[in-house]
Amino acid sequence: MLKRPLLIALAVVVLDRLTKWIVIKTIPYEDVIPIIPGFFRLTHLENTGAAFSLFAESTSPFRTALLIAFSVAALVVVCLLLWRGRHEFNSSTLALSLILGGAVGNMWDSLANGKVTDFLDFYIDTHHWPPFNMADSAIVVGALLLLTRMMRKDHPAPAQRIKR
Repeated sequence: MLKRPLLIALAVVVLDRLTKWIVIKTIPYEDVIPIIPGFFRLTHLENTGAAFSLFAESTSPFRTALLIAFSVAALVVVCLLLWRGRHEFNSSTLALSLILGGAVGNMWDSLANGKVTDFLDFYIDTHHWPPFNMADSAIVVGALLLLTRMMRKDHPAPAQRIKR
């Protein structure tokens, strides 16, 4: 039953690679293309930090290695969780599949270039959300799905499931 989660993760990686390649080939570095003036534009930026430019300003010589090590650790945890739930497909499996695909997409860039291409730029006036990419989007959607599943009242806590 791991076929579906792996296909979802692969689809995220392919979509992420494709969109980053299109941006790199068509939008000059630091250029912008307004899509919804005053709210959304496409841009071409390079992020040396984690998702949403976290740690991008760090001057530590270990920054990239630590970010990659953290990504690998997260990938191992996500893969273990997917393996553990391999006989069922539910919102948690979908969420973990999205997170896996997003993590692989961004880690691919970090390993290949030491930086990640970001291009989705949402803003209101001078207030900007940090630019991000499809991999970041998949990670956030996956995390929100997991959070939603955990907060649902009809979803029992792990301790309650063990009791008989």
